[in-house]
Amino acid sequence: METMGQTNVVDITVENFQQVILQQSQEKLVMVDFWAAWCEPCKDLMPMLERIAGEYPNDMILARVDCEQQQEIAAQFGIRNLPTVMLVKDGQPVDGFAGMQTESHIRELLAKYLPQPGDEELQKAAELVQQGDYQSAFPLAKQAVDLSPDNIDARYMYIDCLIETGSIAQAKTELSQIRMVDQDARYQSMMSKVELAEQAAESPELKQLQQEVAQNPDDLQLKIDLAVQLQQAHKADEALELLHTVLLTDLNFGDAKKRMLDMINALADGDPLKSLYRRKVYSLLY
Repeated sequence: METMGQTNVVDITVENFQQVILQQSQEKLVMVDFWAAWCEPCKDLMPMLERIAGEYPNDMILARVDCEQQQEIAAQFGIRNLPTVMLVKDGQPVDGFAGMQTESHIRELLAKYLPQPGDEELQKAAELVQQGDYQSAFPLAKQAVDLSPDNIDARYMYIDCLIETGSIAQAKTELSQIRMVDQDARYQSMMSKVELAEQAAESPELKQLQQEVAQNPDDLQLKIDLAVQLQQAHKADEALELLHTVLLTDLNFGDAKKRMLDMINALADGDPLKSLYRRKVYSLLY
């Protein structure tokens, strides 16, 4: 009795128990639903489980056990209340719940054992970060966050890329939105990175240049020098803003145009600053 069109839903009997629960759980997550015809909550839960299983045809099997027909199997699992749901992986129960649950709770439980959207991008981003290539990791980390906004690993990876590519202000905003429960060692590490980047931006050379620019607002070369320092201090947003003011004053001054284009190109793909300043420069050039 398989659900119409849904091939990853099976009814467990003594005959197929071994194959599904012990063998197939080596490759897929098996969600075992213990139910009975007289149990009202079971009738509400089953369609919900079928719907979730339908979203993971390749990664999971919904195995239904009718406890009236299959008392032996129910006894083997020591089932006392209905409905009871067990998650089986590699032939072993790894998790589960008894009684009715909300769909979001069930999904949260399953998320630990099922591939999530953005996992692939996150994995690639992590490999690039290990090589120190935050530039290339940035768009992948951003994609992972877009695909799975609740994935805290993706969020930390994205924040790390923001810091390393000079978007400190944005990294701080992202950090401020992380819930207390998710503030682990990575949170502390990102906060320290932000602090270091901000200290670099407070260097005496930088402060000196900022003062000189304030005193000589018409000296465009000073502004370019300051922009270069700002970029080195991971403040790409401020550096670009400054170079933009130089170009607005004199489009062909010194190497301002080349520096600004280089700075824009150095930003990671997917960084909102990149498209913003590209548009600004192109509107000046054409």
